[in-house]
Amino acid sequence: MEENNQKKFMVTEELFVRADKRFFNFAIDMIMLSILLFIGLVIFLSNTATTPNEGKDFMNRFMANSILQYIVTSSITLVYYNFFEIFTSRTIGKFCTNTIVVDENGDNANYEAIMIRSLIRIIPLYWISFIVFPTRGLHDMISKTYVVNKNLLDERKKQFYGSPNK
Repeated sequence: MEENNQKKFMVTEELFVRADKRFFNFAIDMIMLSILLFIGLVIFLSNTATTPNEGKDFMNRFMANSILQYIVTSSITLVYYNFFEIFTSRTIGKFCTNTIVVDENGDNANYEAIMIRSLIRIIPLYWISFIVFPTRGLHDMISKTYVVNKNLLDERKKQFYGSPNK
């Protein structure tokens, strides 16, 4: 049996996405999450409220209950980020900015790392970590993942591994 002693590609700082692109990822994803929340509330209300007043009462209770708001928005956030990042390594924001979530070797991050990233995102005020570390948030550091420019990553990996022999 032949051993694979081939050197592994490693993500370097030159591949990291700048803070402005990270902000655009965040903004686009927040818009998508807001749309999902709105659609979810409309569907919920259309299936449960039998009178207009009942729907209005629910919305008043929802707006007054910050714990319920946190539970609902956290659930939507977890589903959104897990679904997109587990299956594509990219959210809609990352598709728009041509960025991708990878591990230290530039490969798609595993399920556990994505789950950790998503769970950290629901910690209130976690985003403050971007003030201290503009290119890597707390969710990146703890999950040992990186958000990088997809085209540049593909180019660097191709250079590193070279073209396959034919």
